[in-house]
Amino acid sequence: MVGIYVIATIIALVASGLKIMKEYERAVVFRLGRLVAYRGPGIAYVIPGIEKMIRIDLRTITMDVPTQDVITRDNVSVKVNAGLYFRVLDPSKAVVEVENYLYATSQLAQTTLRSVCGQAELDELLADRDRINHKIQNILDEQTDPWGIKVVSVEVKHIDLPQEMQRAMARQAEAERDRRAKVINAEGEFQASARLSDAARTMADHPIAVQLRFLQTLGELASEHSSTVIIPVPIDLISPLIRANERQRDSATDEATQAAVQAAVQAATEDTDS
Repeated sequence: MVGIYVIATIIALVASGLKIMKEYERAVVFRLGRLVAYRGPGIAYVIPGIEKMIRIDLRTITMDVPTQDVITRDNVSVKVNAGLYFRVLDPSKAVVEVENYLYATSQLAQTTLRSVCGQAELDELLADRDRINHKIQNILDEQTDPWGIKVVSVEVKHIDLPQEMQRAMARQAEAERDRRAKVINAEGEFQASARLSDAARTMADHPIAVQLRFLQTLGELASEHSSTVIIPVPIDLISPLIRANERQRDSATDEATQAAVQAAVQAATEDTDS
C-alpha cells in the first residue's frame, strides 16, 4: 500500500514538471540558480525542485504613460500623457538584466517624456508632435536595449493647457482669421477694380457697348415686379436724335428764308413793270 503511494507521488512529481508554452510565450529557466537557455513554445519540462521557470510574454505590450507636469522651454506649464508600445526580444535579458522590466520601462518612459517635452517650446509640442514622438522613442529604445526590449512606438496623446493659455490661443486664432478675411476682402476689391478698369476701357473703345448694357439692364428691370423706375438716360443714347432735330430745324429755317427772299424779289419785279 505504501509502495502505491510512493509510486503515485513520484508520478505526480514528474508530471508537475511538464509545462505547455503558447506560441507567444517563452520559459526562462534557472537550474540551481544558474540561467540556462530559455524554452518554448510547445511542451517544456522543468525538473521539479531543481529548476525554476518564469513565463515571458513576447507580444507587443501597450502601456499608458501617466500624465506628467511639464514646463516647456518658453515657461508654459502643461500636462502631457502618452501611449507606449514595446515588446520583449530577448526573454533572458528581460529577467536577468532588470528586476521588473514592466515597471522599469514605465518609469523610464515617464522621465523621458518630461525631459523631451521640457526641451521643446509649446508651439513645437502642438505642431510638431511626430518629431517629439520619434525622439522619445529613440531615447527609450536605446536605454531599454540592454534589457532585451524593443520600443515599437511612442505617441503623445493629450496636452492639457492652462485656461489662460487656452483663452490666449483662442484670441490669437480669432485674430489670425480676421487678418485672413481682411486680406481676402482686399484682394477681391483689387481684382474687382482691375476688372472694372478693363470694362471701362472696352466701353470707351466701343461706345455701342454702353447702349447694349443699358438695354440689357432695362430687360432685367422689366422681368421684376411691376414698379415705377426712374432711369437716367445717357446723353450718348439720345444725342443722335438731338442732332437730327437740329438739322431739321436748320433746314426749315433755310427754306423759310429762301421763300421770303423769293417773295421780296417777285414783289420788286412787279413794281418795276408797273
